[in-house]
Amino acid sequence: MNERITHPEIRLVLDDGTQYGVINTREALAMAVEKGLDLVEMSASAKPPVCRIMDYGKYKFEKSKKDKEAQRRHRASIVETKEIKFRINIDSNDYQVKLKKIRQFLGEKDKVKIVIMYRGREIAFQKKGLELLARVQEDVADLGTSEKAPERMGRQQIIIISPN
Repeated sequence: MNERITHPEIRLVLDDGTQYGVINTREALAMAVEKGLDLVEMSASAKPPVCRIMDYGKYKFEKSKKDKEAQRRHRASIVETKEIKFRINIDSNDYQVKLKKIRQFLGEKDKVKIVIMYRGREIAFQKKGLELLARVQEDVADLGTSEKAPERMGRQQIIIISPN
């Protein structure tokens, strides 16, 4: 930028975007100072290097705004997976609390992983766990659908519900 450009000749692009041509670096710097702008090297690897007359402070500000907006959009597009754990002998009030949380997560466009945990002899009552999963699916059908059938992993049954 400005005096830090060490090349004797450069290809100059004016502030309105038009090509000026190959010019001495000192002359280009004088033109930039005359307009109250900066001479910025855009492509150092080109022969001769390409420089542009521009307001560098404004350019940096607009670039940072674009980067922040892109980062915000990227964060918004990421879908998180939340996990809710159930036991097969869940009380109706506890079920309603967990169901409310599932509905909240689906409303925020997050996936929900529902896990039924079996302890001890509860593993013999897997049918009861499948009924519980079906009940949850039915209760949140307006907000989300399951990605696939419930699967068993050791002493757990898992289902993932995606938002509509």
